[in-house]
Amino acid sequence: MKKIQIINGPNLNLLGQREPGIYGSSSFEQYLTELRDRYPDVEISYYQSNVEGELINKMQEAGFTQQPPCDGIVLNAGAYTHTSIALQDCIRSLRCPVVEVHISNVHKREEFRHHSYISCACLGVICGFGLDSYRLGIEAILNAH
Repeated sequence: MKKIQIINGPNLNLLGQREPGIYGSSSFEQYLTELRDRYPDVEISYYQSNVEGELINKMQEAGFTQQPPCDGIVLNAGAYTHTSIALQDCIRSLRCPVVEVHISNVHKREEFRHHSYISCACLGVICGFGLDSYRLGIEAILNAH
């Protein structure tokens, strides 16, 4: 069975409540049920934190120290995407691919959101497809093997 870890960064615990015009009105937990139903042969784990170091610890656990490492990580680093070299360094150390995802099209938003410090270390980047960006990230990981 394939194992995929989904990791969400800061403020994504507020999905369904925070800026629904940008992020939609569904919580991530509701969407996670749909993903698990859609991929019954994939073990999909979920983790969210507002703390950068905790995100790094979880990525290291899933993609480095866990034996065997998971098959891939779908990462929405939130605002840390635009600020964190530490996340980039972590992604480079992992033994599994990471797909960077964003719910909104970051290139249609404020200019500071146009640059990602983590994209260069990821298998690919998906943005602008709402919560479906996570499904596309899972597909990318499953098709990379």
